[in-house]
Amino acid sequence: MATNPHISIVVPVYKAENCLQELYARLKKVLEPINPNFEILFVEDCGGDRSWKMIESFSKTDSRVKGLQFSRNFGQHYGITAGLDHCTGDWVVVMDCDLQDPPEEIARLYAKAKEGFEIVIARRMDSKQPLFKRLSSRVFYGIFGYLADLRYDHRVGNFRILSRKVVNKFSLFREELRFFGALINWMGFSTAYVDIEHAARFEGKSAYTYRKLFNLGLETILAYSDKPLKLAVKIGFMVTLFSFAFGLYVLYRALFQGIPVSGWASLIVSLYFLGGMTIAILGVVGVYLGKTFDQTKGRPLYLIDKATANINEKNP
Repeated sequence: MATNPHISIVVPVYKAENCLQELYARLKKVLEPINPNFEILFVEDCGGDRSWKMIESFSKTDSRVKGLQFSRNFGQHYGITAGLDHCTGDWVVVMDCDLQDPPEEIARLYAKAKEGFEIVIARRMDSKQPLFKRLSSRVFYGIFGYLADLRYDHRVGNFRILSRKVVNKFSLFREELRFFGALINWMGFSTAYVDIEHAARFEGKSAYTYRKLFNLGLETILAYSDKPLKLAVKIGFMVTLFSFAFGLYVLYRALFQGIPVSGWASLIVSLYFLGGMTIAILGVVGVYLGKTFDQTKGRPLYLIDKATANINEKNP
């Protein structure tokens, strides 16, 4: 009688044909001593290279390897969601495909989880990312933590192990804007950290351009916080109070000091400033309304085009 695997590995894949073979070999080497009853679930995000062909090949020679391919590019966090929807292990490891988080650290994550933790997160102690990217990441997570009222360590990526209970609870979250790490953080549950070495990329460069990272950051903040709206209200009140105080000052000078009201340039600048503030605040409100509209459509989070024969495709 078939039993569920003890450990599932969920790996979102995008343009990874040059590192998949190495990743697969190292995962097998690490997992077999822990428990040979495991599964590796690759979710291919339509990168346009040979990644899907390689996943199919692995699956034909090793039944423990399973694969899903999206109908189009949906994004990394949707790939993680699809993997968590379809994996069946008692414990689930989520990791990227670029080998910057060494598969050999899975044994340490698993050992820590067995101490009684529902979530164990790998924390990178010596990041191999470029300096600008490290600094921008630190700034983003600082702003994100303030706006979303969540403490989020900038040294933490997707690499972590989750219990089946956490995975089942995660499947309840179906909002369209997805940020895997923040969702797990919000859920709570007993959490521990394991410090790991951060390796250099095995091959190539990250598919995340700074523009993509900026857009992801903006959408993430909007998805997890309404503080921009509250800040807009506060700024509006502050500008109004400043304008009122300045008006009283001008009136005092005109009535009691005999100084005529002048300053056409300052008037125009003030009008432009207030007009810009008004448009910006309306823009913030409009973005929130747009995201709410997108959510009410009720569309599936992702669509699967292909699946290996040894996996049951579920409705997203």
